[in-house]
Amino acid sequence: MQGFQSIDPKKIEDNPIKLIGTDWMLITAGDISSWNTMTASWGTIGHLWEKEVTFCFIRPQRHTYGFIEKSDHYTFSFFEEKYREALNICGSVSGRDTDKAAKCGITPVEGPDNTVYFNEARLVIVNKKIYTQSCDREFFLDPQIVPEFYPPNMDIHKMFVGEITDCLIRSL
Repeated sequence: MQGFQSIDPKKIEDNPIKLIGTDWMLITAGDISSWNTMTASWGTIGHLWEKEVTFCFIRPQRHTYGFIEKSDHYTFSFFEEKYREALNICGSVSGRDTDKAAKCGITPVEGPDNTVYFNEARLVIVNKKIYTQSCDREFFLDPQIVPEFYPPNMDIHKMFVGEITDCLIRSL
């Protein structure tokens, strides 16, 4: 964790809507010997079951899905704007056949709880998976969501809820 310091998640100063929805993040699961990452802009940071938690949503077709399913922990890595192209690449190529970190020029490092995050990140949230739920078409109350995001024959996201076990910010 060289170059980073742990902070209480309550001390994250970023607006979580902007942090996830506009700035984007890399969701990474697996261990340093075998991992995958993907860019995401869907999720949240909050409080549930008397715990600080994150939520993220991953389609079963994504390579990262198999890693997060098998892992007890996963990370959210957030970057400065100068890494936008790296985030674009990690969201548009598959880790099945591409070394995303090498292609983007980012450096995977081993983190707490046998996780992986990136040395270039400015903020890392380490999560312990505590709940999963597959989204179901029949439970959407807004009738526009399903046709817009889940046309026929398209898989639907699975939600992962993680308890925040560590929060790392880049040291100055």
